[in-house]
Amino acid sequence: MPFKSLYEHLDIPQTNLLTYLFGNGSTLSHEPIWHNAKDPSKNLSQHQLVQWIRRLGLGLQRMGLKRGDVVMMCSPNHIFVPVAYLGLTGSGYIFSGANPVFTVQELSYQLGNTEAKAVLAHPSVLAKVLEAASKVGIPKSRIFQFSDEETPVQDGIPDWRSMLASHQDAFKWQWPEFTPAEARNTVATINFSSGTTGLPKGVCVPHSSLIANVEQVNHLRHVHRHPEWDLMPRNRWVGLLPLYHAYGQLYACLLAGKTLTPIYIMSKFHYEDFLATVQRYKITQLQIAPPIVVMLAKRPETVRYDLSSVRHITCGAAPLSRELQETCEKKFNVRITQGYGMTELTCTGISFAEGLEGDSGGSVGRLLPNCEFKLLDDDGKEVGVGTPGELFIRGPNVCLGYWRNEAATRESLDKDGWFRTGDIAVCDSKGMFAIVDRKKELIKVNGLQVAPAELEAVLLENEHVADAAVVEIKFDEEEWPRAYVVIQPSSKGKVTPKDIQDWTATRVAKHKRLVGGVTFIDEVPKLASGKIIRKLMKQWSKRDAEEMKKNGTAPVRSKL
Repeated sequence: MPFKSLYEHLDIPQTNLLTYLFGNGSTLSHEPIWHNAKDPSKNLSQHQLVQWIRRLGLGLQRMGLKRGDVVMMCSPNHIFVPVAYLGLTGSGYIFSGANPVFTVQELSYQLGNTEAKAVLAHPSVLAKVLEAASKVGIPKSRIFQFSDEETPVQDGIPDWRSMLASHQDAFKWQWPEFTPAEARNTVATINFSSGTTGLPKGVCVPHSSLIANVEQVNHLRHVHRHPEWDLMPRNRWVGLLPLYHAYGQLYACLLAGKTLTPIYIMSKFHYEDFLATVQRYKITQLQIAPPIVVMLAKRPETVRYDLSSVRHITCGAAPLSRELQETCEKKFNVRITQGYGMTELTCTGISFAEGLEGDSGGSVGRLLPNCEFKLLDDDGKEVGVGTPGELFIRGPNVCLGYWRNEAATRESLDKDGWFRTGDIAVCDSKGMFAIVDRKKELIKVNGLQVAPAELEAVLLENEHVADAAVVEIKFDEEEWPRAYVVIQPSSKGKVTPKDIQDWTATRVAKHKRLVGGVTFIDEVPKLASGKIIRKLMKQWSKRDAEEMKKNGTAPVRSKL
């Protein structure tokens, strides 16, 4: 029998995203909210944001775009990304963000898959966007340079401001109002899944799901509110998460606009710039991924900056080990909580409420309001409290499915609205969840399951290890864990792969030992969200397996 969220049921508005955030746009704050982290004099208030949104919406309408058309944005972070995100979605178009480090091939795939009708491209990526657009037949007249600074015409491509409506015309323009049914069925964004297990899939998220996730997450910010919070400095955030990704969009575009929380947007992530931003603006809350927690715990630059303003760190996008969480909590006297989500859940599905006692035991919190879950074993039977199973979630934040991919939609989303996450989870008697691992990433050693995330957490306890990733390596249909390890700069030449392998063996069960070996690398390949690109690492292990077979160093069959 499915379990329901322990939080109270919320009455979630069913309307256009812009109406939800700004009403009819007539009474808006003039206080700066979105700031350029390098130059805070460059900023946007809620009032200014909506002015730009109106100009963009009417400009695209005059250009001939129709409701439901896709516009792709390929750009690093800047303060006008929320304008594009909210202006496109609220005007009835579909926003699709692309990673600015994508290759021409990756960009052309996304452009072609979405059948994008226009493109907003930052000047730094214009050349490859033009090449990708030409491959799928998008005319230059539908491509615009998109930056926070006005840019001269380049390769025949004008600045995006050239297609905006005038202030006077835009003042009279109003975004479309939606019925509840339209809010539930009108796609607002097509963010692409990470593609760690195949070609990326476009995830269709409607207006109602975006609104639901804002309401759900915002509810958790206040449900356990303490009176002394009113005496604390006002919240301030740093926008370092990529804004083509759901995690960044939730905070920088949606929650900042709804709660009027000042956010300082970084155009790119550089660790010391991040530390300086936290210190300069006295940032109170961080939304980050595990790689940054690793940096905070292990990088020597950290101690040179005052991070005492930070009261709370939310960590998502990938698992965070208990040891790393505890290390950072003690080091900075700060509360760290994990959350769980995915693009298909709009962003967040499970999280901790602010003011609720944190958990350093690897928990990611409780199911969000208005949601249900069930855990199924390998035979498809429901399991109860304390037993791991594949996590299925149903709720208002679940996506509509995958863009023009009915087979993938049927595989992940059933007729009753249950979304199959592909993650193995366990829930305790208090409703707290722990994510064990991705079902497809589990390594089978002599029939026993080994979770890569667990071994990665163990490796990060080693003082010589800066980062690590574990994947399976196969020999004659047998699997073993193999670790790819980044060594601390100060440890280079002082420790060998065998040292790390032997050290790990003393800390894990026999079937979890790194029988597949350890190899040192310069950097663990990761997506901007912080997720390890296991698809690439499995290619590495396959290559290494061939080499080991040739030179006779392949492991022999283990006896458990």
